[in-house]
Amino acid sequence: MNQHNITNQSLMLALVLVVIAILISKREKLGLEKDIIWSIARAIVQLIIVGYVLKYIFDVDNGLLTILMVLFICFNAALNARKRSKNIDHAFVISFIAISSGTVLTLTVLILSGSIEFTPMQVVPISGMIAGNAMIAVGLCYNNLNQRFKDQQQKILEMLSLGTSVKYASRGIIRDSIRSSLIPTVDSAKTVGLVSLPGMMSGLIFAGIDPVKAIKYQIMVTFMLLSTASLSTIIACYLAYRRFYNKRQQLLMKP
Repeated sequence: MNQHNITNQSLMLALVLVVIAILISKREKLGLEKDIIWSIARAIVQLIIVGYVLKYIFDVDNGLLTILMVLFICFNAALNARKRSKNIDHAFVISFIAISSGTVLTLTVLILSGSIEFTPMQVVPISGMIAGNAMIAVGLCYNNLNQRFKDQQQKILEMLSLGTSVKYASRGIIRDSIRSSLIPTVDSAKTVGLVSLPGMMSGLIFAGIDPVKAIKYQIMVTFMLLSTASLSTIIACYLAYRRFYNKRQQLLMKP
């Protein structure tokens, strides 16, 4: 199969689609023009920088650089997840522990099982996929925790006044928050292949790999995404819920 080459002219033609979106936003007064332009400009700059960094890391093929790149990915994922934390103290630390734990554990299992090799060309892209998915799940977990503690504030106060422990008073909120946070990942797994052809599978097919082999890789990715999102969300939720109480196990009244 002939390899496809994306030229600068091809990119400019694809940019026309973005211009159409901007024109529609302006015509319908959606107010998204600046956001679209900023996001596109930022994506271009970030991808160019990352492209050259990855090229260097792949060429050097150093184990320490690979590990540092994985930690860098988890660090940025934690920073973005923290933005949804609102009143949760030490949200960055919690996010980093949760996301890095899930990512490292998943990568370790994949490497030890022989599914992937410990090379930057395989470890770094996989880390980006699973850490990014974990980031979304953890961010949703924070949103759910904040909303549910606010909505059920009176109920929790009543339970605490009756001598209920903090963990017992919060278990319903923890359970519902974890469940809600994982819905996008679970729904994505349900519809893979039927509604969407995910990035890895599409990329391998586009590169000329046999579709059956590409499917095996995508099944592996689906397992990874579900496991990492679940582990990271559970860790983040159990570390974060205690931030809604003080040292005397009293509920902090959040605005």
